[in-house]
Amino acid sequence: MGSTASETDAAGESTATTPVAAAVEAVPLLEPREGVPPVLTAPAELERAIAAFAAGTGPVAVDAERASGYRYGQRAYLIQLRRAGAGTALIDPVALPDLSGLDAALAGTEMVLHAANQDLPCLAEVGLVPHRLFDTELAGRLLGYPRVGLGSMVENVLGFLLEKGHSAADWSTRPLPEDWLKYAALDVELLVELRDALHEQLTASGKLDWAVEEFEAILEAPPKAPRADPWRRTSGIHRVRNRRALGIVRELWETRDRIAQERDLSPGRVLQDAAIIELATNPPRTPAELQELASMRNRGARRHQSQWLRAVHRARALPERALPEASVPGDGPPPPHRWAERDPVAAARLTAARAVVTGLADEHGMPAENLVQPEAIRRLAWTPPAEPSAATVGDALRGLGVRGWQIGLVAEPLAAALAKPSPAS
Repeated sequence: MGSTASETDAAGESTATTPVAAAVEAVPLLEPREGVPPVLTAPAELERAIAAFAAGTGPVAVDAERASGYRYGQRAYLIQLRRAGAGTALIDPVALPDLSGLDAALAGTEMVLHAANQDLPCLAEVGLVPHRLFDTELAGRLLGYPRVGLGSMVENVLGFLLEKGHSAADWSTRPLPEDWLKYAALDVELLVELRDALHEQLTASGKLDWAVEEFEAILEAPPKAPRADPWRRTSGIHRVRNRRALGIVRELWETRDRIAQERDLSPGRVLQDAAIIELATNPPRTPAELQELASMRNRGARRHQSQWLRAVHRARALPERALPEASVPGDGPPPPHRWAERDPVAAARLTAARAVVTGLADEHGMPAENLVQPEAIRRLAWTPPAEPSAATVGDALRGLGVRGWQIGLVAEPLAAALAKPSPAS
């Protein structure tokens, strides 16, 4: 396990005490202990794996590989599991899309994932839903590790080097190359050992209860609601200056999304965001004008150029009342850079509250965003309790989704900061 050391910032002042790797050379992890298992594609193979994992002992390491950037959506194209007594299993969820039998066999078993929020949705799609969780990435954050990717954590905590060259591969490829399967098997090879080492460190640092509460919060979080007006997240949309051009962005985005779903392709492989913005800011009227645009030189964009032109024409034909608004008011406070102008007292409260959170985060050796969610601090500072106290601030934070352990650390100092904020500069 790693030791600890105080880091020093650019001004020479001591910052959070964080774990660092022991001064030994990491050992490359090149092969799974039992070799690369075959990919399970048949129901009978899955039944045998279910029996083996049900008879195994201890936590189950779980990982999933998606095809982000290649396919539409975030479905899993390979699922890896490992458990003591059962070894490693590689499951093809395209051929075996129902893993509810495996889920039932593992009921009550702790599942170990790294960055669980990334994989839980695609695991739920195939019926694999953890009821007990240990997230090794989140544990690393709470412990103050400066780098919390799986490779960095395995190296710094266990002293092994993981090869991470295939993380961005197209995992919808069939058959999957042997070296990709080796990479996938190695991702769960040491995950339980990493969990055990981090569990020990959390216990020693007094943070185990915090971690358990965080893990439970991940499992209890409701599914994310679909984002309103997702087209507004088109990269570069800040360059679009009028409602008519925004209407073109919307029409193009929705057309692209429909084509991407039909072809099961990542939307960016159908038409890049930069092309949408170019078409909106320099809208073509004819096929010849369309073909002259730099963004149309891409093969994927050219394939559907007639549909892009029709989308532009539809947006041009919309009546004014049907055009999107230039901006949509949010349900929370304004962007912090506008606070000083709109409400200097609130700006002072935010500065004071952030200073409290930063100081406590440094004291406890973790990122400020893991001590308290930044959005909760912004909302609290914008609309604080009428009479700030540890109790009223705690109630407000609880209503904003802040966990109990976090409230116990920050409620009282935040109440003092909100009661007497420094004047905004």
